[in-house]
Amino acid sequence: MTFKPARWPRKLRSQEWFAGTSKDAIYHRSWMKNQGLPADLFDGRPVIGILNTFSELNPCNAHLNDLAERVKHGVYEAGGLPVIVPVFSVSESGFRPTAMMFRNLAAMAVEETIRGQQMDGVVCLVGCDKTTPSLLMGAASCDLPTIMVSGGPMLNGYFKGERVGSGTHLWKFSEAVKAGEMTAAEFVEAEASMSRSAGACNTMGTASTMASMVEALGMTLSGNAAIPAVDSRRRVMAHLTGRRIVQMVKDDLKPSDILTREAFRNAVRTNAAIGGSTNAVIHLLAIAGRVGIDLSLDDWDAWGRDVPTIVNLMPSGKYLMEEFFYAGGLPVVLKRLGEAGLLHKGALTVSGGPIWEEVREVQNHNEDVILPADEALTQSGGIVVLRGNLAPDGAVLKPSAASAHLMQHRGRAVVFEDIDDYKARIEDEALEIDETCVMVLKNCGPRGYPGMAEVGNMGLPPKVLRKGITDMVRISDARMSGTAYGTVVLHTSPEAARGGPLAVVRTGDLIELDVAGRRLHLDIPDAELQARLAAWTPGVAPPASGYAKLYHDHVEGADKAADMDFLVGCRGNAVARESH
Repeated sequence: MTFKPARWPRKLRSQEWFAGTSKDAIYHRSWMKNQGLPADLFDGRPVIGILNTFSELNPCNAHLNDLAERVKHGVYEAGGLPVIVPVFSVSESGFRPTAMMFRNLAAMAVEETIRGQQMDGVVCLVGCDKTTPSLLMGAASCDLPTIMVSGGPMLNGYFKGERVGSGTHLWKFSEAVKAGEMTAAEFVEAEASMSRSAGACNTMGTASTMASMVEALGMTLSGNAAIPAVDSRRRVMAHLTGRRIVQMVKDDLKPSDILTREAFRNAVRTNAAIGGSTNAVIHLLAIAGRVGIDLSLDDWDAWGRDVPTIVNLMPSGKYLMEEFFYAGGLPVVLKRLGEAGLLHKGALTVSGGPIWEEVREVQNHNEDVILPADEALTQSGGIVVLRGNLAPDGAVLKPSAASAHLMQHRGRAVVFEDIDDYKARIEDEALEIDETCVMVLKNCGPRGYPGMAEVGNMGLPPKVLRKGITDMVRISDARMSGTAYGTVVLHTSPEAARGGPLAVVRTGDLIELDVAGRRLHLDIPDAELQARLAAWTPGVAPPASGYAKLYHDHVEGADKAADMDFLVGCRGNAVARESH
């Protein structure tokens, strides 16, 4: 793609607030000057909003204030006026009922923060997984020059000589306790090694996946995704980003210039190569919707189908983000994709140039971390999109984290009506279930939970775990953590709470999973399925007020990104004016 920079100097958006000697201009400038800002900072130079998701209740982002200051240094050096602006910070580890319910609220808040205030360009400081898509969704809806900086992953954890991946080992150790292979005291002891530094998950969970996605999309400086949070080079990245955003404003290089269909194809293929989170499906669909790009589940399946998973990281492999960084990080993966003809090399990035120019000379420093294609974890690493009478609008599965022997399976359904039903019965020794069964969880989708919680990777029954079984087929309309693993079918659409076929599955029904055939089938006569659907009625009354009602009434299905119907589409960067 050829990008032609805008002519500089020109009148900037911030001058709608600051330029001239009118009452309004003096009002805006004088209040800003109470912070000790010299008058010449309002002379037409770019005003850069540093959107900071720092929060002490969002531990992945609790170190971002330092990075914000580093961005400020870079902005000042490049001749801009930096302003730090706190924005809604969504924490996966703490928000109830689930962080995903608030991704759209955060995106709305970010959009209106940008739209209503005197910014010419935006630096988004992100970390925990929902902050990355929510800030990019909001910024893309405004379409001012924007660049992302991730907070970075935490350092490796170790317990009894074994690498401990945040999230991944939480599930692993929890199952080991239920199986009698680990004591509760050892589990508590292991806790200290799970999160031993600032930063987000150190596995290829959703936070690191989304950091990789925005780099593959071209919305960060090259190399941003993998630098550990506490590495000094993370600060350098923030500093250089501050410099770069000023030039982006002068050039008028906007998200709509970068977020093309080709960029999304690069990101989808990158997700396959890194063994990225299934959550990336929903988030990239939402980001694409904000810039008017036609992106579908079928694109995900088609683009990723022939891409090998070459990044040997948990939960699919054995290493962690620290080793990924030392091996060369995402630029090495992008180079591999380019060499294989799987990268649109001309896709524009925030650098102002094509993505290939940034990665063509990088080297792989560890081929056990970033594997040769013929030694890939799986040769078809893309997210699989399943369809059939159980998922007419699609469901997804992550092959790199699944068990090969379960990729084609037919079993008896054991149904849990909601997450509370699952918790009440899963450890009951009288539960009629074995490893050949298919666990089915309902009412955990966007509208049903509400918010589509990460509960799809249901823990197995203790009596199955004690046999040494570590995986079963599991199906739900929920999500699962990017740190999780297993043969788990997710995002089943339409969801149960909307009366999708999942809602009428009964214990004892036979279900067939055929990953190669992209099929998810409820083995009952079509007439019976239609009769069950006709008799279905909603089980829970919708919320009566507040954001929960707004969300329930307007959230779309997982196949449509679980965004709000009224937020989809291009809304430009109109200035909000107010007179005093």
